[in-house]
Amino acid sequence: QVQLVESGGGLVQAGGSLRLSCAASVRTSSSVTVGWFRQAPGKAREFVAAIRLSGGSTYYAESVKGRFTIFRDNARNTVYLQMNSVNSEDTAVYYCAAAPDWINIREQYRYNSWGQGTQVTVSS
Repeated sequence: QVQLVESGGGLVQAGGSLRLSCAASVRTSSSVTVGWFRQAPGKAREFVAAIRLSGGSTYYAESVKGRFTIFRDNARNTVYLQMNSVNSEDTAVYYCAAAPDWINIREQYRYNSWGQGTQVTVSS
């Protein structure tokens, strides 16, 4: 099972930027997909973005497209989520997760390893 450790959360002003990190115990040449999900207070957890470690294909939720970027650093076995132009609706606990392939990557049930989560709070 893939081990995942998130970091980088914190308090950011609306319109600002924040970068989240997900250190993964898996070779970046594998078929694994790493996804980011988030859960806001009182809401269900939702898909944010995903990247296929081999090849680097990416996919985004409409709500973050054009503002967030997911990318990987092969040398560090780390996946990042660069968050720009954040707003109050981005306030949530962010989780990274790993799925074995690139099938139905928006669906949480496809992911069999999860990190502990990191809090992102956007202040107005």
